Amino acid sequence: MVIEVRPATVFEDVAAVIGPKKPESSVCFCLSYRLPAKEATALRGPERADRVRRLMHEEGPIGVLAYDGEEPVGWAAVAPRTKTHFATFRKIPHVDDLDVWSLWCFRVRPGHRKKGVMHALVDGAVDFARERGAPAVEGYPVDNGDQRVDLTMAYVGTQRLFEQAGFVKAADTDSVLSGFPRVLMRREL
Repeated sequence: MVIEVRPATVFEDVAAVIGPKKPESSVCFCLSYRLPAKEATALRGPERADRVRRLMHEEGPIGVLAYDGEEPVGWAAVAPRTKTHFATFRKIPHVDDLDVWSLWCFRVRPGHRKKGVMHALVDGAVDFARERGAPAVEGYPVDNGDQRVDLTMAYVGTQRLFEQAGFVKAADTDSVLSGFPRVLMRREL
């Protein structure tokens, strides 16, 4: 399998990876950290897909997709921190005033896991941010040591994943996910 990571420009490909199987379902669609909580909570079913379409139209690519050939197999959300909840989220500190980008959500489709897709997504997200002038990229993964992370909570990645991509721990946080502390990992560009 040869993985290529590209900016997420095709809505149908984004929906294939992070959208619901049934259009009437109200899955996250990777909006929870992008929109004000009140708006994100109010969106139901197809409204969520419509909001992702609008975001893509307004901002351009709102993340990156991993492809195996022409099939989208993975997703990573990456954007300037100022366009996310991380700009004001009190449980995750700001290390400094640098206009960093945040890398906060991953999804790999079943059948494509444990094949290096997550690693390719981190690298592709860093390249995407660098090409758009980001001075640094931050991630907020769990510090799970050697313990297994429940797949439903693995969307933030692990400290080890970020370390393998050249990120260093920049700070502890007050955020906990699935019983594991989250850490702030950073890669200067």
